[in-house]
Amino acid sequence: MQEISKGANVSLTALSEDAGSVVVSLSWTSASGAGDADVSVLLLDASGKVRSENDFYFYNNPAAADGSVQLLGKAPTDNGDEDRISVDLSAVPEDVVRIVVAASQYGGARFGDLDDLRMTVADRSGDALVGFSVEGAGAETAFIFGELYRRGEEWKFRAVGQGYETGLAGLATDFGIDVDADEEADDSAAPEKPGTSSGAEVAAAAPDGGTPVPAAVPADQAAAAPTPPAAGGVPAQTRGRGPRTTRKKVTLPKVARKSLAENDSWRTARLFPVPSLKSDKEREVRATSVLLSVMAQVPEFGRRLTAAFGAPAGRMQTFTEVPLPHGDAPKRPDGVIRVERAGKLWTALVETKTNGNALKTEQVQQYVDIAARRGYEAVITLSNDVALEGAPIVDVKIDGRRKHKVSLWHLSWAEVAHQAQMLIRHEGVGNAAHAWLLQELLEYLQHEHSGCHGFQNMGPAWVPVRNGIDDETIGIGDARAVDVVESWERLIRQVCLRLGGELGQKALPVQRARRGSDPRARRTAAAEKLCTEGRLAAELRIDGTSSVIGVIADLRTMKVRTCVDVPATEGAYPLAAAKRLIRMLAEAPADLHVQSLVEGENGPRGTLERLRPEPGNLLPGDGAPIAGFRLTLIKGMGNSRGNTESGFIRSVDDAVDRFYHGVVAHLGAVEARGGRRG
Repeated sequence: MQEISKGANVSLTALSEDAGSVVVSLSWTSASGAGDADVSVLLLDASGKVRSENDFYFYNNPAAADGSVQLLGKAPTDNGDEDRISVDLSAVPEDVVRIVVAASQYGGARFGDLDDLRMTVADRSGDALVGFSVEGAGAETAFIFGELYRRGEEWKFRAVGQGYETGLAGLATDFGIDVDADEEADDSAAPEKPGTSSGAEVAAAAPDGGTPVPAAVPADQAAAAPTPPAAGGVPAQTRGRGPRTTRKKVTLPKVARKSLAENDSWRTARLFPVPSLKSDKEREVRATSVLLSVMAQVPEFGRRLTAAFGAPAGRMQTFTEVPLPHGDAPKRPDGVIRVERAGKLWTALVETKTNGNALKTEQVQQYVDIAARRGYEAVITLSNDVALEGAPIVDVKIDGRRKHKVSLWHLSWAEVAHQAQMLIRHEGVGNAAHAWLLQELLEYLQHEHSGCHGFQNMGPAWVPVRNGIDDETIGIGDARAVDVVESWERLIRQVCLRLGGELGQKALPVQRARRGSDPRARRTAAAEKLCTEGRLAAELRIDGTSSVIGVIADLRTMKVRTCVDVPATEGAYPLAAAKRLIRMLAEAPADLHVQSLVEGENGPRGTLERLRPEPGNLLPGDGAPIAGFRLTLIKGMGNSRGNTESGFIRSVDDAVDRFYHGVVAHLGAVEARGGRRG
């Protein structure tokens, strides 16, 4: 990968023969784990302005109809967060000469609060081509990281690194998007939840120079545009009062209509029946066919799953059990995905595993070799396992003598279910039939017999490590402890996928390691802590909140602790702050532990049941100031390595679910008053 400095430029064509479609990544780290930003993309013509409001892509308008731009969303890395954008350069309209990639913050946050600001561009195969690290960020609330621009027949990348203290509004104005005066309200005001509108709006200049119309609403529909979008949100600086969705999307209601069945023994007819599945092979064949058929029929879903793998936007067809020559006998990958655009084909072979079965390195290697010989672009593995940065699911050898590159990607069934749920419950799809198809797919994936339940086994090292901690026989340096730490990280990422799909917000593990740190070294350090303290620890953050949820599994006490720290209201009297917190937790579980945080030491504590009549018991006896409160729920931990009722995985998932819905959800009003997104 070529590193460039601010102001420098480089030809993407010169760096890769496969740069017709690229994935742009913006990344950052935060010492607190709570820092975040929202990406946006603007398409500009020769005048340096957007052609219309539809050239502005952001949180609430994440994809271009022609497939040229798609925001892929946030993903955790070993060092922080990464926001990715798929850009199909071959689909960009000819009158677009520049593509500006930017990010903005909200709620008074500044880019100087984030570390390791960075932009990278990778080609269709996933190989990183060029990187740019932003230095010297300070009070800026919006930042242009870089831009892609045309020079003749080629595309080039320029490192920009320009900041705006006026936020997204100031940035948007520079590129032809007008902002009404009453939108310049203080960002510390409590914004409404995504999907609501308060009346003030970002507007794009009308093509005829007349009265501006709301951004992301076509001019010919402006008069009749609906007030609140059905789903999604708006850009960070204008969220709750900003652009509406470009087109009406269809989502399914969360509460099903009343059943017409006479009793519970009547089963709803399903498009993809599951109970007849008996063997692992049957499950794999059925699951592959069901998934690939829905991907081909629901463009938003198919594109969502393949864009991150370098596939272009185009006509998709999918196939199963395709015989391909290889040695003495043909091989049959579980599936093949083909996408056609402008007469060119992109092809990926798919290898599927269900029911917790492991991928076989030899089998995947064969498909990589076949793909390389036939000029295919990718091999996609699909299983219950969850991929980690720096820890490949399978190790394959890439023959460097071959000119054609094949990318190896992994997809978890949990990620498939997450993307389906995000579309049908929160973001919407093009029509009701597509929404119904995705609902049927989700019903299939969640059925107990489908075998597509995501990560559900802590691995063979779990029991000996747990027993070694219990009888104090495990020593530092035991490789099995590292295996348990990797399984723990996979479990936490899956918990985030499930919770995020339910809420319609990104839920991400928090990594506090600095950029460039070695993932293996970090896991080794966590394994040493596991051996000495008997604890597995993680943190996760829900996009749109400042709360960082801590999860601690104590293998010595067999307890799972979930906790969150709530800062005390600035300037409030201690007793008033304690009473206010107890009121906010009126619906929280009675066994919730509440502890005062006093600088330099831990303050008084008690269960919510005992504190409700006497909030003053949280006040330190010496009158020391209270910095905040720690809220903790404690539950028993399953000891088996699987996902049964008594299993460890189930107990952690249930603990996080109970804590979020029983505790964190009630803190929303606290955050809203503090100026965060709802």
